[in-house]
Amino acid sequence: MREFFAGMALLGRGFAFWRRRPGMMALGLVPAAIVGILLLAGVVALAATLPGITVAITPFADGWPGLWATVVRAAIGTAMIGAALVLVAISFTALTLVVGDPFYERIWRAVERDLGPDDIDRGTGFWRSVADALWLFVRGMAVALLAALIGLIPAVGGVLATVTGVALTGWLIADELSSRALEARGLDRAARSALLRGRRARVLGFGVATQLCFLIPLGAVATMPAAVAGATVLARSLREPAPAPRP
Repeated sequence: MREFFAGMALLGRGFAFWRRRPGMMALGLVPAAIVGILLLAGVVALAATLPGITVAITPFADGWPGLWATVVRAAIGTAMIGAALVLVAISFTALTLVVGDPFYERIWRAVERDLGPDDIDRGTGFWRSVADALWLFVRGMAVALLAALIGLIPAVGGVLATVTGVALTGWLIADELSSRALEARGLDRAARSALLRGRRARVLGFGVATQLCFLIPLGAVATMPAAVAGATVLARSLREPAPAPRP
């Protein structure tokens, strides 16, 4: 748990960069706000049409007693909302990083300079960012499908789907946000994955903290610049020796 909370604290270190570079961090709000507004409109539209959607996809329940039909449709609606939240978080991260790539590259490079010299190469480039975003979205679809299926479990499905969705989405977000700083050090995808798995609790702590902030209204927009900064600190910390376990 110590490593998990250490990972959560890295997001706080990302927010601390607002004091050091407020102008640059504020630029990171622009692409986040643009993408956030578009996705918020989609979420509102889904919420408004959800009752009709659940009825339309469950015609088999029309002849059931009212209570059972309501329970089934409520479970399906809950599963759809859980899956939608996963897709929104993943889509927001992917699209914002593509739209705001020049802004966020300035942020993570500034964080690198503030933390001290390191062996940093050039950035990933626009088209590489697009490819990474598409791969993130594909993995996010798989997580959303899993969360939706778990959400169908009676009674406990909603809670289990939420926990699973937050944990897995947090991992994907941490992976994607830290990838630029790690790739700039010459690490390919396989090497980055191995590095993240070696400090799984820390990576998950950072990702879960970020994902929980994303779930707050307007939290994703406010958090995105800090998440990029915090992920850069995370990337550097992953290359440090793991702390020795307490006796």
